[in-house]
Amino acid sequence: MDLKTYLRRNRGDIAKRLLCIAAGSAILTFGIHNIHQVVGITEGGVIGALLLANHWLGIPSSIASPLLDIVCYAVALRLLGAGFLGWSVVSSACIAGFYAIWEHLPHLLPDLSSWPLVAAIAGGVFVGLGAGLVVRAGASAGGDDALALSIQKLSGWRLSRCYLVTDLSVLLLSLSYIPVTKIVFSLITVCISSPLIDFVVGFAEKDVRAESAAESV
Repeated sequence: MDLKTYLRRNRGDIAKRLLCIAAGSAILTFGIHNIHQVVGITEGGVIGALLLANHWLGIPSSIASPLLDIVCYAVALRLLGAGFLGWSVVSSACIAGFYAIWEHLPHLLPDLSSWPLVAAIAGGVFVGLGAGLVVRAGASAGGDDALALSIQKLSGWRLSRCYLVTDLSVLLLSLSYIPVTKIVFSLITVCISSPLIDFVVGFAEKDVRAESAAESV
């Protein structure tokens, strides 16, 4: 089947995936830019690494995001396959594009620095929903998703547990510039976002199984 025929036959699925990736990218980057970077509560994985790069090196997230993704995708290529990485390239472009948009706008949410617990919860929800939608579309919201999915494939662990492995590693490094009290709130964010991603992806898998069962009747 040539590319033109494939695109014609699957245009509905492709459009649905693109919409899901775009929506997830917008939600994810909005939360990181307007909550995490303002309050100083970090995430784990590559998202936390972006904040590390932004803090210590002054590298904008719109530049650091695709660079870190390339490194992680290169590591995960053999396990995840070219199809997954192809969609992840689309996701990486969307994320970098939305970062560029938010960085040229004033912060659109109130400064939650005085309410770190609220910021931790809200940030976890934004990250969990955004990343979950992207992974649900068969792509990656960042290199940490690719690594977490690779760990899941190798270990058979639940996806949420795989995220915690990468998240906690970055949070330990984040102690170099974030006080221990704020790392506690970062842990709250991680403990919300990781299972939420798992829930969104698992909800999609239930929908697929339900559709398959209906078609077989």
